[in-house]
Amino acid sequence: MLEFLISYGYLGMFVASFIAGSIFPFSSEAVLTGMQLAGVPLIPLFFSATIGNVLGSMFNFWIGSLGDPAKIQKYTHVKPEKMEKVSTFVQRYGAWLGFFTFVPVFGSVVSVALGYMRANVWLTAVCVTLGKSLRYGILMWLVMNATQ
Repeated sequence: MLEFLISYGYLGMFVASFIAGSIFPFSSEAVLTGMQLAGVPLIPLFFSATIGNVLGSMFNFWIGSLGDPAKIQKYTHVKPEKMEKVSTFVQRYGAWLGFFTFVPVFGSVVSVALGYMRANVWLTAVCVTLGKSLRYGILMWLVMNATQ
């Protein structure tokens, strides 16, 4: 599958990074590294990887936003006051957690939780973009320096 995605160039990179950024397990780093080693221009590669991965996290956010807080209270017996306190915290500070969605596995959980807790979607998107772009930038820099 890795070779298949690499053969599709930037579209393959976008799809690989979208899948990796979503709740589905996949490693976009291998596709990115393979394409970088194959000599694919770095700037468009960086943007296709970053945009795909951000949209994968925002897909998770959307999935989380489909949850119903009333059902959580009903089935977990969490008191409404506690739910309100946690919800207020996430709405106030939680979107900043979007920066850490680049962390494998943990990032998917964070993005779903942010959607579920109704964090600010725009601030979440900005924070996710910062984290994902930093991650891909560092990875590309490491690959570039390792091959010199």
